[in-house]
Amino acid sequence: MPETQKPVSSFTPYELKDGEEYMNDAQLKHFKQILLNWKQELMEEVDRTVHHMKEDASNFADPSDRATQEEEFSLELRTRDRERKLIKKIGKTVDRIEDDDYGFCDSCGVEIGIRRLEARPTATLCIDCKTLAEIKERQTGI
Repeated sequence: MPETQKPVSSFTPYELKDGEEYMNDAQLKHFKQILLNWKQELMEEVDRTVHHMKEDASNFADPSDRATQEEEFSLELRTRDRERKLIKKIGKTVDRIEDDDYGFCDSCGVEIGIRRLEARPTATLCIDCKTLAEIKERQTGI
C-alpha cells in the first residue's frame, strides 16, 4: 500500500536558473526550510490534539455518546501516530540534506527532481523506481 503524506501547506516553488547545478546550496536550503516548516506544522497539530483531548474528554452517561467520543479519539490518535512516523522521516531527510545525500534516487542514483521533491520532500526514489516498486508491491502483495 503506498504511503500517504499530508502535503506541505505552503511554500514558494524554487525558481531554477539556467545552468544551475542540481542540489546546490540554495536548493538544499530551500528543501531544508520546507521540511522544517512541515515538521513544525505537524508538531503544532500534535499539541492541538493533546489539548483537544484534555479539554473535550467527558464521561458521558450515555454509552453511545461515550463510544462515539472514544472512536473520535481513536481516529485522532491513529492520525497522530502516522504523523509521528512522518516527523521521524522528516528528521532523517533533514539529516540526508546535512550529509549532502539528498535529491538522488536510492535505487538508481538519478536526480529525483526539484518538482517531485517539492511535492514529496521525503522522496528517496525517482518516479520511475517508485512506480516499479508500487507495481511489484501490488503483484506480490507485500
